[in-house]
Amino acid sequence: MFEFFNNRQPAADRGGRGFNRWDWMLLPLVLAVIAATAYGAMQMARPFVLGQPTPISLDAGELPYYLLRTILRMFVALGCSLLFSFVFAAVAAKYRAAEKVLIPLLDILQSVPILGFQAIAIAPFIALFPGSLLGVECAAIFAIFTSQAWNMAFSLYQSMRTVPDELNEAARVFCLSGWQRFWRLELPYAMPALLWNMMMSMSGGWFFLVAAEAISVAGQDIKLPGIGAFIAVAIEREDGRAVAWAILAMLAGIVLYDQLFFRPLLAWADKFRFEESQGETAQRSWLLDWGRRSRWVSRLADRFWATMRMTLGWFGTADAAPAAQPARSWTRLLPRLWDVLLPVLVLAATLKLALYVHSGVGWHEAGHVVLLGLATLLRVMLLIALASLFWVPAAVWIGLRPRYSQRVQAVAQFLAAFPVNLLFPLVVFLLVRYQLNPNIWLSPLMVFGTQWYILFNVVAGASTIPTELRLAADNLGLTGWLKWKRVYLPAVFPAYLTGAITASGGSWNASIVAEYVTWGKTTLAADGLGSYIKQMTDAGDFHRIALGIGIMCIFVMLLNRFFWRKLYLLADNRA
Repeated sequence: MFEFFNNRQPAADRGGRGFNRWDWMLLPLVLAVIAATAYGAMQMARPFVLGQPTPISLDAGELPYYLLRTILRMFVALGCSLLFSFVFAAVAAKYRAAEKVLIPLLDILQSVPILGFQAIAIAPFIALFPGSLLGVECAAIFAIFTSQAWNMAFSLYQSMRTVPDELNEAARVFCLSGWQRFWRLELPYAMPALLWNMMMSMSGGWFFLVAAEAISVAGQDIKLPGIGAFIAVAIEREDGRAVAWAILAMLAGIVLYDQLFFRPLLAWADKFRFEESQGETAQRSWLLDWGRRSRWVSRLADRFWATMRMTLGWFGTADAAPAAQPARSWTRLLPRLWDVLLPVLVLAATLKLALYVHSGVGWHEAGHVVLLGLATLLRVMLLIALASLFWVPAAVWIGLRPRYSQRVQAVAQFLAAFPVNLLFPLVVFLLVRYQLNPNIWLSPLMVFGTQWYILFNVVAGASTIPTELRLAADNLGLTGWLKWKRVYLPAVFPAYLTGAITASGGSWNASIVAEYVTWGKTTLAADGLGSYIKQMTDAGDFHRIALGIGIMCIFVMLLNRFFWRKLYLLADNRA
């Protein structure tokens, strides 16, 4: 049985009083992080009046400050995404009636473009904090949250649904309550995959950073100090040197939080691997090693985990082997009523949308948008298939070799975080120079930032393949395609589906950026739903914006319901 609230530090590292050399080595780092966080938080709450200009300097000396503000927003959004994932996955995995609503709702949410969320959230947040920049900061954090939360929630839900039967039986034998079961079994089991999806979420936040930090409201352009706003201004001014500086700053930020945050978490979470022996799969982190040798960090960690263990008694334990009781009539009737009510609500929403389209846009325009959606659908499925053919074998190879996994980790985060906007100069130059068709050659931009969902999830799935299973396959003489067919592919199939579903939803969202490319005064547009939504957003046509977003949600829901959902049920049955 897993123990989430157990620090497991070696006893030799806990003894002694006072400070040792590891304490003095960590002290400057801790003080620097605290001081930078406090300074950035103070700047986020300074006075602001709507209409006040927010200039962004392209001076490279401002980049450290911009990087600090951006990373703070992304970590606040990541914390909110983690809390959302805990609640969403627990409710969806444990209650079948809630699952029927929450999973389709998640499909809708991950397909709604960040521009759609932003248009809804800006005004309420500004009204909530009048006269303060904190309202705009909250709107930007909410926009980043919408690019981070969905894949984390789905990853945790998928892991909770595929907990091995022997662990479920152990939880019943120990009479764990639902609260204890979540912290002692389900969350520890899901932790490796969840951490990889947290890294992907941070990268996803970078991908949509320009839209999050360069905000338009009430005819005013608000650019918050940050790397995203820096990139937006550099693109407007066609400043290639500033774009290069932004890339270097982004790389420095990714390496920094990889070493100080994600690498220690991955090394700590290695104890949750579901196998008897770790073999050669242990992750290493210099910061975690320093912390375990530090006396004051060890004391703080012991006190923290002891406090967390006390929370396990907040709710009562489950009854041991409760006797079977006849089900009451209302408990049998309630799921059936819900199954009837849900389609009625969906039908009512569909009729409402149909009346809105008929009165505000017209059926001819709606038919045109459906055809654009089919074009984007073709691009999404083709690109996901091509990305899967390449990244699944590569990710399995990386996940089975932890020393390469640690080397690839920061590089993969950087590539996944690379905003597609930074490729616009090269893309525009090549397409104009060689007169290439935008409908074909703009398509790869859609999957540029989302293919990494497949890589990260499959790496996480491959890294959790038990060493015993791999040794058994070697002893049986399995090699080549037979080994992939019988061992590797079935083992990573649930993780691959999580990555493919989120990559598919993310590609629909990224189509708004990828199908409509602008560099200075040059604009290239492909025929597709994303390009349509972007053009209508620039024109301020809210009826057609709503139509485009509604059609996109319908396409994503149908795709998930009749394609990805079937594959997910197959993985769930064979887990």
